[in-house]
Amino acid sequence: MRLRVEFTTEPFDLDEAPRHALVAREVIGAAELDAVDVGPFGNTAEGGAEAVLAAVDTLLRKVLEAGATRVSLQLNVVGGTGEGDS
Repeated sequence: MRLRVEFTTEPFDLDEAPRHALVAREVIGAAELDAVDVGPFGNTAEGGAEAVLAAVDTLLRKVLEAGATRVSLQLNVVGGTGEGDS
């Protein structure tokens, strides 16, 4: 199964990326995901279910530790099950 996660962290700062946003980029960039799109107002990552779920777990823990007061997250199934999907 393939999953896509879309997320934002808050509070926003239009002048400078807050620490929690930088941490989110680091976590998603280090994860074993197939597609990552990081932007100023939202982020998207896609990959196998286990990789995405592990990345989301780490993401939530780290951004909260880094000062995020809110994390908005949407998770979608984008593929079916099959050999090689994990």
